Amino acid sequence: MQTEVLRVLRAEARSWWRHRELRRTGDLDEARRLERKTISRDIGYLRAALNNPNAYVSCGGGGTILHLGLTTVSLYAPVERFPLASLAVQLGTPLIDCRPVRDIIAFANLPKVTMDSRIDSEPWTASSRISLLTYLDAGERLGARIVNDPRIDHAT
Repeated sequence: MQTEVLRVLRAEARSWWRHRELRRTGDLDEARRLERKTISRDIGYLRAALNNPNAYVSCGGGGTILHLGLTTVSLYAPVERFPLASLAVQLGTPLIDCRPVRDIIAFANLPKVTMDSRIDSEPWTASSRISLLTYLDAGERLGARIVNDPRIDHAT
């Protein structure tokens, strides 16, 4: 899988318009340098996603977001067209697909997932912090589809 991850990240880095333009104008060294920098950054994002138990990917009508705590990485595209987020999901990061959710306002007003283990008690507001597992429960009740559901591991 590691070879496949690098292959995808390299292809994605080479496809960036700026990197393609540098190659077109003959500045191959700069293109390669920027591509390596991009790949290194993306590997860092993947490591963060895999090492943070509260990291997750969300996908909705407005695009896809990789939630890593204090950092988010987003693209105005579905998860299927966002290689970094797709890789994170393939490697086991939970995906909350809220495209089937009908009441998107209620979904947007859900409390936020805590990234530092501090959880607020009920009643919750949109600015409250809850665990990822509680967030998944609430999202699923609203119609979200969950991939790589960590609750399955906790059920045993």
